[in-house]
Amino acid sequence: MNTNAFALRHIGPREDDQKLMLNTIGVDSLDQLIYETIPDDIRLKKGLNLDEPMTEYEYLLHIHEVSKLNKAYKTYIGLGYHPTVLPAVIQRNILENPGWYTAYTPYQAEIAQGRLEALLNYQTMVMDLTGMEIANASLLDESTAAAEAMSLLFSIRERDQKKNNVNKFFVSENILPQTLSLLQTRSTPIGIELVVGKEENFSFSSDFFGAILQYPGKDGQVTDIKSFINKANNAQIKVAVAADILSLIKLEAPGKFGADVVIGTTQRFGIPMGYGGPHAAYFATKEAYKRDIPGRIIGVTKDKDGKRALRMALQTREQHIKRDKATSNICTAQVLLAVMASMYAVYHGPKGLKFIANKVHNTASTLATVLKSLGYNQTNTEFFDTLQIKTDSKKIKQIAKAKKVNLFYPDKETVTISINETTSVRDLNYLISVFSEAAEKETIIINAISEGNNISENLKRQSDFLTLDVFNTYHSETELMRYIKSLERKDLSLNQSMISLGSCTMKLNAASEMLPLSIFKWANIHPFVPKKQAQGYLTILKELEDQLTEITGFAATSLQPNSGAQGEYAGLMVIKAYHESRNEGHRNICLIPSSAHGTNPASAVMAGMKVIVTKSTAEGNIDVDDLREKAILHKDNLSCLMVTYPSTHGVYESAIKEITKIIHDNGGQVYMDGANMNAQVGLTNPGNIGADVCHLNLHKTFAIPHGGGGPGVGPICVAKQLVPFLPGNPIVKVGGKKAITAISAAPYGSALACLISYGYIKMLGAEGLTESTKMAILNANYIKHRLQGSFDTLYSGERGRAAHEMIVDCRPFKANGIEVTDIAKRLMDYGFHAPTVSFPVAGTLMIEPTESESKAEIDRFCDAMISIKKEIDSASKDDDNNVLKNAPHTLEMITANEWYFPYTREDAAFPLDYVRDNKFWPSVRRVDDAYGDRNLICSCAPIEAYAEA
Repeated sequence: MNTNAFALRHIGPREDDQKLMLNTIGVDSLDQLIYETIPDDIRLKKGLNLDEPMTEYEYLLHIHEVSKLNKAYKTYIGLGYHPTVLPAVIQRNILENPGWYTAYTPYQAEIAQGRLEALLNYQTMVMDLTGMEIANASLLDESTAAAEAMSLLFSIRERDQKKNNVNKFFVSENILPQTLSLLQTRSTPIGIELVVGKEENFSFSSDFFGAILQYPGKDGQVTDIKSFINKANNAQIKVAVAADILSLIKLEAPGKFGADVVIGTTQRFGIPMGYGGPHAAYFATKEAYKRDIPGRIIGVTKDKDGKRALRMALQTREQHIKRDKATSNICTAQVLLAVMASMYAVYHGPKGLKFIANKVHNTASTLATVLKSLGYNQTNTEFFDTLQIKTDSKKIKQIAKAKKVNLFYPDKETVTISINETTSVRDLNYLISVFSEAAEKETIIINAISEGNNISENLKRQSDFLTLDVFNTYHSETELMRYIKSLERKDLSLNQSMISLGSCTMKLNAASEMLPLSIFKWANIHPFVPKKQAQGYLTILKELEDQLTEITGFAATSLQPNSGAQGEYAGLMVIKAYHESRNEGHRNICLIPSSAHGTNPASAVMAGMKVIVTKSTAEGNIDVDDLREKAILHKDNLSCLMVTYPSTHGVYESAIKEITKIIHDNGGQVYMDGANMNAQVGLTNPGNIGADVCHLNLHKTFAIPHGGGGPGVGPICVAKQLVPFLPGNPIVKVGGKKAITAISAAPYGSALACLISYGYIKMLGAEGLTESTKMAILNANYIKHRLQGSFDTLYSGERGRAAHEMIVDCRPFKANGIEVTDIAKRLMDYGFHAPTVSFPVAGTLMIEPTESESKAEIDRFCDAMISIKKEIDSASKDDDNNVLKNAPHTLEMITANEWYFPYTREDAAFPLDYVRDNKFWPSVRRVDDAYGDRNLICSCAPIEAYAEA
């Protein structure tokens, strides 16, 4: 046994276990199982062309060596990205802690109270600093948040504005360039006309429904947004403000001036730049718009005993429920990063944040004074951290480059300098020496930072923030460490037990894949540095693109989309650009099977397409005849088909090649949702099947951890004809020769997280990747057979096999008064997170074990499910006081003096012997979702406010 092989550590079932599992399934070999599962005509004829796998030790040496190609210069570029100080207590106890990074999205609230509290802290922090009434639990990045703000303001236009088709949106020319690019991408498909101009020249015409301002602007100038917002309000024009969150310690909250939406990034709150991400964006607005706010909202409710509990509120807005009518996308959060940013605020508290903001502002003010004395023209009359110098930028650039200092050079006569949290007096003197040399004067040495006053009185912060106890208590490392641990203990993550969520692929996130995230030269590179300083990143990202291109059978890859939903959207926009290049921009019909992911129709509508739904057969497959009929009917305007493979029902449909041919024959392109790529890698691929573009969920198939609901990465891989249209960036040249405008803020999206997938592929190699796919299929079919007789599988392939996941039908249990939710909650008592509930079919569980789970763990899960089935059989529709309806059972219930239930405490808490060895206790009883939606509280309100609700 080669114990150095990473595949041995990643794949769960041992060789002897595999034989037992195959025997249970009723096949002689793994090859026979794969033959009976995957249609032969789509199987790959040769293996993947990838490098030989590295051992974990070899990989860590390799990634350290490549990191040395990155040059970590002193960086003052700004533009939404800044060097930060990540407190070690947060790095070690959250970023590097599988109890936090392996958690799933908190749909099962009773076993997610820890991260829900951290996110409630995050929302409170955002609401306090922005002065708004409601905030969500994060979005992907500042630029996509700005695009979401524009979409929200468009959807909530006044009745007369909608009637008169008022569609103009004003964009301040001082907006970040990457944000302008995102606004361009997202505006055109939904019929918004962007007008870019100077704030002081805006006419507040009735032709406009909204506007967006940058606060402070990209060049550092703080403009009078108070006056602008007041005039806009009088003209029925709603205003979004993109605000630097650290500046809001010094600047008054935009909400106090009447802003309708405030967005930005929390990267400055201790999150490494990571060559562009991942970082948690924030989004805050008025409570009147709560039904339209994108992303997730964490709300306060009560549990079955009336105790305070947290959960995700207003979930019916989400795409998997409302499809093309949704306002919230299930793939638009950066939870792990939001948790870290919230803990940064908890650790520093209001006093600490004021100290940091004052230091940044005073350092910038001191630099401005010195530069003026050297004869430089600093043009910003009011600023927080960024100076704009009118000078010969070429001369400055030459000297700064030699001294390993990064500044920003917008044009030949301008240099901007953005001071950050890490800038010391020593750094400042070194920075001054650059300008002294350029001015050919003796450098000025400063010994201390002077107090600055470069913000006008009417814009200075007057309102309090972070007044609640949570932000004023945990300021020593001991206290914060214990607070973080207390929250972690309330959460069920992969470090506790298997999370068998169908479609979400909760596989091992190996420690060796995660370690490089903490390496300084990976974490601290600005996304807009010259490419020569990012050669380590460019080497790794190019190789990852090539790896994914090979795995998918396509021609090229873009890593820019930073979530699965962004990948969907990017794929459709590339298809749209392709049609337009052929003078066929009228092609706008998107065919989507009724069984498709709920995100598909919503993404199609965002891309300006008209959705036509095709039928499914009784077996759950695509109805090929109906698809053909609709493709022919709409052949003159057919843009594309969106298809998931294997299907969302967990089946390899044998007609898939016929389906892709029908679309091509009628002038369309095929978009394949890569959510189920874990069942394809090494055995088949989208290119071989006939697709033209697919997005990949690196946070599923390629081992990036889910982080409690993000980070995710959703790159797109495309066929040859689509390569020219891969997305670009306004600052760093990326993408195709005819690149569409940006999909995400950074040129390579969440580049730091991409290191994880690179390591996953590098250590598994072609053989390990293929074996992983086979093991995922083995584990799924083993569960299917173990559960036979207790649970019926809703769909199977033509030879009776499941793919890598399956749907078990829980609807018959209604006869016993048991709903699928009861099973999900009861699984908590057995120590498991529920599989995917009621998706894609209501009243079912979708189970996906992944390749990483051992036979022993899978057997424990199956034993739990079979035991629950016996409990269901004992339940009665007339009596809801049973162990399932009362689940989950908390420690408080089990240890209470009184016991009012017709079953024993032992049956409630320890239904099977294995539970005793490692009992996980849900911290609250079943939460009341309806109460929480009726009484929406989405901040850390004092307990009195909760009591009054």
